[in-house]
Amino acid sequence: MRAASFSCVGRYASLVPHGNSSILSLKRFWAVFALFGLSVFVVFCRICSHKTDKAVVYNRGMEYLDRYIPKEYLALKINFCKRRLEQLPKVKLCEYYVSGVAVKRLMVGKHRYNLASATGQKYYAIGIERKKREQQLQIYLAIWDSHYKGEPLTECAPHKITRTLRVSTDKCVILNKAFFDSLENDANKDHPKYSNYFFNGIYYRSAAERDIAIFYTEMGIPFKYEPNITLFGLNKPIHTDFVIYIEELDTCIFHEHFGMKDSSDYLRTTKVKYGNYTNAGLIPELDILFTHDVEDMPFDIRYLPAKLNTAIYGLTIMPIPQGVITT
Repeated sequence: MRAASFSCVGRYASLVPHGNSSILSLKRFWAVFALFGLSVFVVFCRICSHKTDKAVVYNRGMEYLDRYIPKEYLALKINFCKRRLEQLPKVKLCEYYVSGVAVKRLMVGKHRYNLASATGQKYYAIGIERKKREQQLQIYLAIWDSHYKGEPLTECAPHKITRTLRVSTDKCVILNKAFFDSLENDANKDHPKYSNYFFNGIYYRSAAERDIAIFYTEMGIPFKYEPNITLFGLNKPIHTDFVIYIEELDTCIFHEHFGMKDSSDYLRTTKVKYGNYTNAGLIPELDILFTHDVEDMPFDIRYLPAKLNTAIYGLTIMPIPQGVITT
């Protein structure tokens, strides 16, 4: 009769004490039953956590669905994420007990690495990047399915391109991440700025420049505002309005915004700046973008995505030099 009362626990009924079984066997039974319940709870928590992660990614994607990302640029982002996920190994953080002490190890394939070691830290960073790329890919694919049809354009393939800037007669610098990282943000101290146009810790010189900064931020494009730039033929550095970094191509694009107010002096200055950039080897609408703001035709931020997309697509389809390894 006593054994029958425990029949509801299924396959654990065989552990139930029968007849005159000792109290010790009862304790063992309840210990096993508690362990089973704990394991079920842990699995349930992991499932809920996985669903939560997916929900977070989904919600982030929904925030971007109403934003316009140019078709070719979005395809480049998708292809970049896919390629990085092919290159990055899968990393799993596990916890083991050694002599009763919890020890964390990283699993990469069949190999284990101590999290505190240099190799462990390297793979830990890789694991973080992989999770980031997975989330980005889900968001970009959701945006693509919402705005475009078919598969992302395969011709928009990520690769390292080599665009250069001439800084002296016998020296050119490559416009890559190292160049971008070397630039000082908001470096122009020669001319005071008003406090009217503030965004994300920086005061901008006009509403149009602030709108441009907001646009690049929403696109997830890193930029430096008015950094010191050395150009061939000039005696001192100039301050380009924006220098943006395109991670998928490992290159920089310059952006000058001209607040033209129908002033002849300003028009002359604009012409000189245009010549300085081209003299240093930059190709207009490819290496450098020009936008304008005049009294009878104010600057519209919707004009910038088309210019940016044209430049990025032009850089993407450029022939890859022999011996260059794609990203």
